[in-house]
Amino acid sequence: MTRGAAPDLEAIRSIAQRTVDALPAPFAALARDVRLVVEDWPADALLDEMEISDAYDLTGLYEGEALTERSADWPSPPSTVTLFRRPILDEWADRGDVTLSELVAHVTVHEFAHHFGWSDDDIAAIDRWWE
Repeated sequence: MTRGAAPDLEAIRSIAQRTVDALPAPFAALARDVRLVVEDWPADALLDEMEISDAYDLTGLYEGEALTERSADWPSPPSTVTLFRRPILDEWADRGDVTLSELVAHVTVHEFAHHFGWSDDDIAAIDRWWE
């Protein structure tokens, strides 16, 4: 990363991967099979499907079946956590009170929490990040 240049996809992915690698047991083992992807923007079709009108409102997404919803005899396709670089960078610039690493780690943990079976309400009950 050069001075003055916005962090690229790989820089965001690197922060997110370090976050996943630092998850405590047993979460680290449970997160091992989740694909981690970083894209610049969410696709228009995704925004339409989720009824989100502003791409800046979506910083991350979990796609898959939560571990709490899986059955032992029904194979689930691999899960994916996708982070969206431009919305993350925009939020980081707007907030001004957290580092980029803190924000990327927060979004990453939030999306992986969905993999572990937590709803947005469950996460909000213990995570006061957005207040």
